[in-house]
Amino acid sequence: PFGTMAIQLAQHRGARVISTAHSLEDKQFLERLRPPVARVIDVSHGKTDVAGSCLEETGGLGVDIVLDAGVKLYSAEDESSSKSQLLPHKHDIITLLGVGGHWITTERNLQLDPPDSRSLFLKGATVSFLNDEIWNLSNVQQGRYLYILLVATWNSDCSQQHFSPFHFRPQLDEPIPLYEAKVSMEIVQKNQARKRQVIQF
Repeated sequence: PFGTMAIQLAQHRGARVISTAHSLEDKQFLERLRPPVARVIDVSHGKTDVAGSCLEETGGLGVDIVLDAGVKLYSAEDESSSKSQLLPHKHDIITLLGVGGHWITTERNLQLDPPDSRSLFLKGATVSFLNDEIWNLSNVQQGRYLYILLVATWNSDCSQQHFSPFHFRPQLDEPIPLYEAKVSMEIVQKNQARKRQVIQF
């Protein structure tokens, strides 16, 4: 859901979007989006050169903004989890950034070594951090976030296309029945999992 909304907001602002997909279902969903994504890179097999694909798509210039949903900090032998194997490596992200590019990361434990910092310095690139709670920390940003939610909700509820030329299309997880909502909420409250659920009435 995070990536899908980010893609559609970027397209709404006129950006040309390159996205990764971690499964065949995600790839098919992204390819059906309108306006279309410029390129969908399938990383489900873990052997895709994300940096090379992005540089090819941009004619070797690199991208202006990278928004990640996590990065691989170490080499493959140091990270064993299957999820981390699908994430792009931090060196790939630095490589695919263009001059003056911005890297927005959700990785809370990002560590940049001196060569990484030097590469970012030579490109004049910046690194920013994004987390779910950031919207609640600033009253100024809350209005912007509520506006995004309002537009997304209004467009999804609106059946007449002449109200807005752009419609957000959320990608929802499987809805759970109402009788399972209590169990799901208890799991979240006990900090056993952090997830968003759609409840079907």
